[in-house]
Amino acid sequence: MKIFRPMLFSTLKKYSKEQFIKDVVSGIIVAIIALPLSIALALASGVGPEQGLYTAIIAGFLISFFGGSTVQIAGPTAAFATIVAGIVATSGFSGLIVATVMAGIILIIMGICRFGALIKFIPYTITTGFTAGIAVTILIGQLKDFFGITYGEGVKPIETMEKVKAFFQFFTTVNPWAVAVGALCLLVLIVWPKVSKKIPGSLIAVIVGIVVVKVGKLPVNTIGDLYQISNSLPRFAMPEISFSLISSQISNAFVIAVLAAIESLLSCVVADGMVNTKHRSNTELIAQGIGNIGSALFGGIPATGAIARTAANIKNGGRTPVAGMVHAITLVLILVVLMPYAAWIPMPCIAAILFQVAYNMCQWRAFVKLCKTAPKSDITVLVTTFVLTIAFDLVVAIEVGMVMACLLFMKRMSDETDVHGWHYVENGDEDSDLTYVPKHIRVYEISGPLFFGAAEALTEIHFKDFTKCLVLRMRAVPAIDSTAMNALENICDACEKRNIRLILSHVNEQPMRAMEKAGFVDRVGRENFRPNIEAALEWANQCANNIEEDKTGIKDKSYI
Repeated sequence: MKIFRPMLFSTLKKYSKEQFIKDVVSGIIVAIIALPLSIALALASGVGPEQGLYTAIIAGFLISFFGGSTVQIAGPTAAFATIVAGIVATSGFSGLIVATVMAGIILIIMGICRFGALIKFIPYTITTGFTAGIAVTILIGQLKDFFGITYGEGVKPIETMEKVKAFFQFFTTVNPWAVAVGALCLLVLIVWPKVSKKIPGSLIAVIVGIVVVKVGKLPVNTIGDLYQISNSLPRFAMPEISFSLISSQISNAFVIAVLAAIESLLSCVVADGMVNTKHRSNTELIAQGIGNIGSALFGGIPATGAIARTAANIKNGGRTPVAGMVHAITLVLILVVLMPYAAWIPMPCIAAILFQVAYNMCQWRAFVKLCKTAPKSDITVLVTTFVLTIAFDLVVAIEVGMVMACLLFMKRMSDETDVHGWHYVENGDEDSDLTYVPKHIRVYEISGPLFFGAAEALTEIHFKDFTKCLVLRMRAVPAIDSTAMNALENICDACEKRNIRLILSHVNEQPMRAMEKAGFVDRVGRENFRPNIEAALEWANQCANNIEEDKTGIKDKSYI
C-alpha cells in the first residue's frame, strides 16, 4: 500500500458536473466564514491580518490538493495562537518561519513513517487539558482590546500571566465605547445563528461593528489604527537561517507538528463520521507538512485542519478536495479586492469573535465530566496540563503532561501485575477441587504485563530447601520487556545453583518471541516450555521421579 495517496485524484475518477457546482458553492461559503476568523486568529497570534489570509490561501490549497481527506478545510486555528504569539515575541517572524518549516518536515517524516495511527496514544486528558488552557489564554489575550485598555509606555506583556497583571494594572484606562462595541458584536455572534445559519455570525458582527464605529465616529481602535494593511499577494521569502535559530526552535517545531497532527486527524475523524468516508491518515500528515512549509515560506503562520470550517463545508454540500481549493482561490480574490476595508474592523469586534472561538474550543462540558468521573490519576494529568498551559506555555504543558501520563500509566499497569504461589494443604484439609502437586514442586502464577515497572514483582518467587522443580504459569502474561527478561535470567541462575528444574507453562506469543531472541529458551531447554499447566505438572512429575518420596508419607495438595 502506498503511503502517499492524495484523495483528490481518487475523487476525480468519478467526478460530476453536479458535484463541481456543489463544491464551488461550498468553497465560496467557507471562504466567507474563514475571512473574519483568519484575520482574528492572525491578530491573536501577534502577526498582521494579511498573514491569516496567506495561511488560509497557501496552506488551505496545498492541504486540500495533497490531503488524505475528501472534505478537510485547513487554515489558521486557535490552537496555535498562543504558541505563535510567543515565538513571534521572542524570536521574531523569522523564528516562526523556521519553526513552522521544521514542523512541516517533522509532519512529512511522521507520515512517511506511518505515524498516523500513533496519534491515538496522546491521552484524551492531555488534549482536553491543553485545549481548555489555550481557550483561556486566548480569552485573556483579548481582554485588552475588548475593554479598550491602554498599556503604559514600554509595557508589552508576552506571557499569559503578564497579560493578566497588566490588565488589572491599567484597568482604570477602560474605554466604555470599546466595551459597548465589543458587547454588541458578542450579542450579534450569540443571537445571529438563531436568525440565519446561511451567513456566518462573525461576518455580520464585523459589518455591525464597522457601521457602528464609522457612523457614530466612536473613539475605538480599529485594525488600521494598530496595523498596516496590505492587499498584496503572498510572496516567497526565505528567512535568514542560522544554527542558533534552528536549535532554539526545535522544541517549538515539535509542539507545532504534534498539534497540527492531532487537530487535523481529529478533524478528519469527525468528518468521516459526518459523510461516512475513511481518511488516509499518513497522506494527511504529509499534506499537513507540505501545507505548513508552503505557508511559512509565503508569509503565513502554522495551519491545520479546522473542524468548524470542515463541518461547514460538509453542511453546504462540499464532498471533494475541490471545495477546499475553491475556498483558497476565493480568499485570494477577497484579499486583493476587500483587504483594504479590513482596516475599518474595530478591535473589540475581533476580541468578541475570539471570545466565541475560545468558548467553542474550551470543551468545558468534557472538562467538567472528566473531573467528576475520571480516575484521580487522569484528573491530575488533566488539571496539571490545563494549569501549565495558562501559567507557562504549551511546550511545558505537553511535556509535563505526557511524562505524568506515562508514569501514571506505568503505575497502573504495574499494579495489575501479580505474582503469587500456589498454597499447599495437608490431607486433613482435603478438597476435591484441588490439584495434586508433590511437595517438591513449586508453582507460581504470574498475571499482567511484565515490564520494567512491574519486574520487581518477580522477586516474590522463592524456593524451599526441598524444592526440585519450579513451575511458572504465564498464561496471563501478554507481554514482557528486557528488564523482566533480566529478572527471569536471575531466577534461572538461582535455579541452576540449587539444581532446580525451571518449567514454564503457557507462554504467550510476544513473551515467547522475546525469550527466543534473548536465548532464554535454549538456556532453559525447549522441552521445559509446556502448553498448559496440566502438561507442565506432568512434566515436572516425570523430572522428579528420581526424587525420594517424603518419608512422612504425607501427601500435599495445592490450589489456586
